[in-house]
Amino acid sequence: MNTHSCVISGPLWLSAQIMASILKVLFLFLFLYFIPIHSSVDHDNHPLDPLTPLEFDQIRTIIESSNHSPTSNISFHYIGLDDPDKQTLLSWLSNPDSTTKPPRRAFVIARINHTTHEIVVDLTTHSIVSNEVYTGHGYPTLTFEEQSAAGLLPRDYAPFKTSISKRGLKLEEVLCGSFTVGWYGSKDRPKRVVTVMCYYLNGTVNFYMRPIEGITIWVDLEKLKIIGYRDRIMVPVPKAEATDYRESEQKLPLGPKINKITVLQPDGPGFNVDGHTIRWANWKFHLGFDARAGPIISLASIYDIEKNEYRRVLYRGFVSELFVPYMDLTEEWYYRTFFDAGEYGLGLCAASLEPLRDCPENARFLDGYVTGQNGTTVKMANLFCIFERYGGDIMWRHTEFGIPGTVVTEVRPEVSLVVRMVSTAGNYDYIIDWEFMQSGSIKAVVGLTGLLGVRAVKYTHTDQIEEEVYGTMLAENTLGAYHDHFLTYHLDLDIDGEINSFVKANLQTTLVTVGRSPRKSYWTVVCETAKTESDARIRLGTKPADLLVVNPNKKSNVGNPFGYRLIHGASVGSLLSEDDDAQIRGAFTNYNIWVTPYNRSEKWAGGQYTDQSQGDDTLAVWSLRNRDIENKDIVLWYTLGFHHVPCQEDFPLMPTLTDGFELRPNNFFESNPVLKVRPQNYRSPNGWSTISV
Repeated sequence: MNTHSCVISGPLWLSAQIMASILKVLFLFLFLYFIPIHSSVDHDNHPLDPLTPLEFDQIRTIIESSNHSPTSNISFHYIGLDDPDKQTLLSWLSNPDSTTKPPRRAFVIARINHTTHEIVVDLTTHSIVSNEVYTGHGYPTLTFEEQSAAGLLPRDYAPFKTSISKRGLKLEEVLCGSFTVGWYGSKDRPKRVVTVMCYYLNGTVNFYMRPIEGITIWVDLEKLKIIGYRDRIMVPVPKAEATDYRESEQKLPLGPKINKITVLQPDGPGFNVDGHTIRWANWKFHLGFDARAGPIISLASIYDIEKNEYRRVLYRGFVSELFVPYMDLTEEWYYRTFFDAGEYGLGLCAASLEPLRDCPENARFLDGYVTGQNGTTVKMANLFCIFERYGGDIMWRHTEFGIPGTVVTEVRPEVSLVVRMVSTAGNYDYIIDWEFMQSGSIKAVVGLTGLLGVRAVKYTHTDQIEEEVYGTMLAENTLGAYHDHFLTYHLDLDIDGEINSFVKANLQTTLVTVGRSPRKSYWTVVCETAKTESDARIRLGTKPADLLVVNPNKKSNVGNPFGYRLIHGASVGSLLSEDDDAQIRGAFTNYNIWVTPYNRSEKWAGGQYTDQSQGDDTLAVWSLRNRDIENKDIVLWYTLGFHHVPCQEDFPLMPTLTDGFELRPNNFFESNPVLKVRPQNYRSPNGWSTISV
């Protein structure tokens, strides 16, 4: 932030303004006439490549030049690729010449004079295709700059300084952060506001473990002004002792030493990165990046050695929303029902990955780019890491003792390719992995680590608690709040083509009629093909079933439709009542499984505008149309979840908690696709004990 400014007044100010206007016109002239000849659009780019720094600059200039009023207040809240039409893209992929290449466009959400605008910019023609004013419920993603500015306001606010002083705290050791306020039934259009909550350093970097409880500050983001203040209660600030997680601050004794483990690739990495297209083993796919979603996996296809062709699996996959409702009902906590993708941006919150710690030594790193509130490009170094993983797992094996005089053993090691990004959304770190297996499976795994959301309380022992506290005592004066994490994935599967169906293969117990068999029961498979959206909604954990996306128009040699199976993780769903305002906004978690027909505009499960949204533009609302989904281009939405009851082992920083799902071939291949994987034995000094990957 630039804290130094000069005020120019009188005739000198007028001359400066005229000169600035002349320079602006000159710059725009050069941009609009020179740039089309030497375009910043690289025509060799893949249509799904994320926007480049040059394109971000181009977008900002086009929008600013179209807004002729010198007094206009423009802030950029989202700039991302305007996804090409699917059929146009598929047509170009089948015949990649310049005449069919989809137009290169950007989708922008900007606040212009305190009004939300949706702007589509054509980067080839350097023009604005559309500029629509949004007047519905909700506001766009918060920017880092406005969050930071709101957090600084309390320092100069007299009532806040009084509150800090009466607690005996040092103002210079206080840090404050912005929190979205949610929605609780009002039909009025609210202001763009956040609450500001504050923490105390003074001996630790882990300020999240030292909340200054009882103070709530409301900030108008448009005016960047405090519009409300409450100091309700005063409880002790938790101690700094034993909260710092830095290696340099750990007191002896440290934990036991583990010998160094390395992954050696003497022949170099086995994958190839060409722009944003990645090829490895039998896979090829496109890796994109979005300020809201983070990593986007597109056009994932697998090579079928028997058919001698690449076969389509996943057109587009990404985290659509991350819903984190806390269960604490106190004044300072009840509204903490966060939508980390839509309100804060998983991509915006991405952290630079550390070699040898976040990723193994055989990893390759890729950078990414986002924009600041003023539209300037921000480089995010080491945004992704890509690496081949071998952890001693077995892909397949068998030992045969049944042949007289012979023992047959065949084993293949499990080697996979991992694409990783970490998003630090405030106190939590989310490790987002996409893992590709030679067997044809795609695994999506998320790890939760970082810092709990804790509330300061007057209690130092559980025996003292005399009220409902909505959490677990972790340390003196420190309560870990109960909460959930729900990640909803958008999975546009195209199994050997875009026309697919969703099948629920129920495992059903059947009783045996008398005399048919000595057995009294068995289970069999009863398949249901979902015809409409309502048929496909599933709350997991009710009864066993295989969940399949199949291509009913293409079948194996023995007559089974080609398909992929969703192997889900823990069966976790929301426990909130469906009429709870927070759950109305997060109604996409009412079911773990949804299936919708492909719709280019239906990307964000929580709606385009989640800050103070009212739940009228969510996956649950779209699905009420109950559209046909049988033998259509369909999208599978899967929500995995965690009910987090904090424990002392989560304090002061929690070990990683992991869950995920697998997309696994189901009659997609004629037989085991990894039967012919070559063994990769490498003789170490101690014998045949090392696998070279």
